[in-house]
Amino acid sequence: MIFDPLYMLMILPAMVLGIWAQFRIHSAYGRAAKQPAPLSGAAAARHVLDSAGLSSVSIEQIPGQLTDHYDPREKVLRLSGDVYTNRSLAAVGIAAHEAGHAIQDAQSYAPLVVRNAVVPVANFGSNAGIWMCILGLIFSWQPLLVFGIVIFSAVVFFQLINLPVEFDASARAKHELVALGIVPAVEMQFVNKVLNAAALTYVAATLQAVMTLLYFVMRARD
Repeated sequence: MIFDPLYMLMILPAMVLGIWAQFRIHSAYGRAAKQPAPLSGAAAARHVLDSAGLSSVSIEQIPGQLTDHYDPREKVLRLSGDVYTNRSLAAVGIAAHEAGHAIQDAQSYAPLVVRNAVVPVANFGSNAGIWMCILGLIFSWQPLLVFGIVIFSAVVFFQLINLPVEFDASARAKHELVALGIVPAVEMQFVNKVLNAAALTYVAATLQAVMTLLYFVMRARD
């Protein structure tokens, strides 16, 4: 598959977009990390959560860089060291975004509920589905290829439903940071650039998944 010029041509736009998004996020994060904020990322997240009535959601520090995430099963917001401790616009922006996911969870935000439900199938499909498709093509075994396409479709569905989840979390973060007085409106440009660049990475991943699925569907019809 990876040596098929057609496949490379189909996913090239997604690859270019992904590389550009990574460049933008590192550039935007670097600039925003130099802009001071009145609170650390952890304190900002705590403020956002408490204001939403989510004092029961705990915040933990975890290793790594940009490993921040919200765990809906444990009701825990986990922040990387830089985000947890730093008082920068980058830190509060990312922390508020993850707090936005916690608010979504508390409000049973429909796309998040659906996304969480398909996570196990998507995790399985991201590996097994691809290999089923590849082996189906190699051995010209149509049933295996078709079954792989069905399994990998769960990955595409996950990526598609993940977009509104991430966009909504960023929108909530931007609103809360200004409404709670954590970031002045005139300084939100730095936060906006970080969160918008992060959103582009999800768009690139979704586009690549969609084009990969389309490639396998086209090959199945050959």
